[in-house]
Amino acid sequence: MNFAFSEEQEELRRITRQFLESKSPEAEVRRLMDTDEGYDAAVWSQMANELGLQSMIIPEEFGGQGFTFVELTVVLEEMGRALLCAPYFSSCVLATSALLHAGDDAAKKEYLPGIASGETIATLAFTETNGRWDEAGITATAVPAGNGYAITGEKMFVLDGAQATLLIVAARTAAGVSLFAVDPSAAGVTRTNLATMDQTRKQAKIDFVDTPGTLIGSDGAGWVTLDRVLDLAAVALAAEQVGGAQKVLETAVQYAKDRVQFGRPIGSFQAIKHKCADMLLEVESAKSAAYYAAWCAAELNDELPSVASLAKAYCSEAYFHAAAENIQIHGGIGFTWEHPAHLYFKRAKSSELLFGDPTYHRELLAQRIGI
Repeated sequence: MNFAFSEEQEELRRITRQFLESKSPEAEVRRLMDTDEGYDAAVWSQMANELGLQSMIIPEEFGGQGFTFVELTVVLEEMGRALLCAPYFSSCVLATSALLHAGDDAAKKEYLPGIASGETIATLAFTETNGRWDEAGITATAVPAGNGYAITGEKMFVLDGAQATLLIVAARTAAGVSLFAVDPSAAGVTRTNLATMDQTRKQAKIDFVDTPGTLIGSDGAGWVTLDRVLDLAAVALAAEQVGGAQKVLETAVQYAKDRVQFGRPIGSFQAIKHKCADMLLEVESAKSAAYYAAWCAAELNDELPSVASLAKAYCSEAYFHAAAENIQIHGGIGFTWEHPAHLYFKRAKSSELLFGDPTYHRELLAQRIGI
């Protein structure tokens, strides 16, 4: 079985990297970090209209390109490398996956074309103040009201929650956890931007008080969908982490070649050689885990749940270690605000905790394989 990327996939990588190097340099990342929106609307529009990135995994019948998760992985890896500030992960991974796997053709027809064109920015709101990533953590309620439901509860750590124009909310009905489409401008919605360690990825707290919502999929079947979506999100985040880890490895190696101390490049010292070698080993291993997980996600095979947790746990630790070692290799300058090393370090730490930390996923993996 050949796990190498095809010529078309490598061309997709090349075009995406070229675009992101032009539109998401360090100066632009720093500028967008300090804005409430957190992204550039013109670049977001270009991503949709010129590259078609928002429509990657959306079927053609709903205005998308119908690519697989493998192509999405290529794009996410490049976005992680460039620290792209945009609501791509929330809209094109979380919300899109929820709509695709909820089994609701009417909802797909209504919402997916807008996401594909970039006109709709959607996100998934399911985590609450308890910080749990499992079914028991969902306590928001939804009761029948008129032609739909009225949702009451509080959602935390919602990616791009304050910027989204469509919210897909997990809440409990009498039948169990269900998913609802909510207009963020509807009555009873309060959105608050959260102060985050990783400022390149916006998060929000969203309060709902008797907010009207439209059921997506079957009543009570929401967790079945969310369970699949969280596995896909773990795979997607692993791809992002691999991109960031590769970038900090390259940065560290280049600095080790350029920085001269005691009349020789610091890369010639054994301690620095060992750090770089360890980073390379971990980054290459992380790539193997992420790429295999992407293939499982594209196939939606039985291995996906266990491989998703494995990839998320390993890639999280590999990225965080690489980002930390990058700072060490850079020495004093690596600790400064002016150097980009801290941007990757913060993204690595934030991503490590998102959707569950490595310990959580190792426990999940153990349960899933019956240990």
